Amino acid sequence: MKIQGKMFLWLAVFILAVAVIYGLWSKEPAGTTALFLAFGLSVMIGYYLAFTARRVDVGAQDNKEADVADDAGEIGFFSPHSWQPLSLGIGGALAFLAVAIGWWLLYFSAPLIMVGLWGWVFEYYRGENRTQ
Repeated sequence: MKIQGKMFLWLAVFILAVAVIYGLWSKEPAGTTALFLAFGLSVMIGYYLAFTARRVDVGAQDNKEADVADDAGEIGFFSPHSWQPLSLGIGGALAFLAVAIGWWLLYFSAPLIMVGLWGWVFEYYRGENRTQ
């Protein structure tokens, strides 16, 4: 993660230089704002990766003498399949469609969003995925 953190921080420096030059040269506010926002996003990601790399164990990725097999083992926890993102996606699509078609469509999208959100938050408190 150290390498990725440095890459994003160097990318942020480059984007900042481009944003300043673009802003002074073009005097166009929308593109300049977008470049400064990209700079901020790159700094946030780079800082997070660099900060996290200091707290985790040194993996095979950061060790130049490591083999591929040195990084084997448990990768992490992955949720089982869930239907909740489908409900949230359909509800969100209907909510955005309500802006174009009519606000009355929000009456159908809000319950779908609430059911999906409720189900996703409490997914591990009931059913076969219940944690003990």
